[in-house]
Amino acid sequence: MIKNVFTVALCAAFLSLGSCDSTKTTTENMAADTGMTKDQTVMVGGAAMYPSKNIIENAVNSKDHTTLVAAVKAADLVETLSGNGPFTVFAPTNAAFDKLPAGTVATLLKPENKATLQGVLTYHVLAGRYNATAIIKAITKGGGTATFTTVNGAKLKASLKGKSVILTDEGGNTATVTIADVNQSNGVIHVVDTVVLPKM
Repeated sequence: MIKNVFTVALCAAFLSLGSCDSTKTTTENMAADTGMTKDQTVMVGGAAMYPSKNIIENAVNSKDHTTLVAAVKAADLVETLSGNGPFTVFAPTNAAFDKLPAGTVATLLKPENKATLQGVLTYHVLAGRYNATAIIKAITKGGGTATFTTVNGAKLKASLKGKSVILTDEGGNTATVTIADVNQSNGVIHVVDTVVLPKM
């Protein structure tokens, strides 16, 4: 299992566009150190994430993302995330969902709360493929912070804390990227340790 693939992005952060020659050099060096390539199969939740499969086909095999998969099914987003995309998904682990107040997940999974659940999940998705390199460039271009518009329509910020990429939601809550650049046929997944939330 590849531990902390996010080290591929050492001084990186999720999502976006921009340019910086020195950042490009750093990214190339990190990629060389880890041997990461666009076609590399990454282990997540004890399962191989194949670049030839789509986001849903891979996610259902990760034992660390069973809550996320259940939520995607309850929100009727399976077909969407199986589509051509491309999408960038910040995928919270089961442990990330466990951080939410007791009963939150069970409440969100109820049919009558589908619209709210869709809002939460689409806040973790960007339209387009934003790998670590693109994210690094965006943060550099933004002077240390990059702001992205999610599929939800709400804003999500990315920044760096030491060598870790931090996402900050609209309420000021933060999530850390633990595994980056898990490439899919229809986008890329970045694993995060906390559920980020739009303003409700």
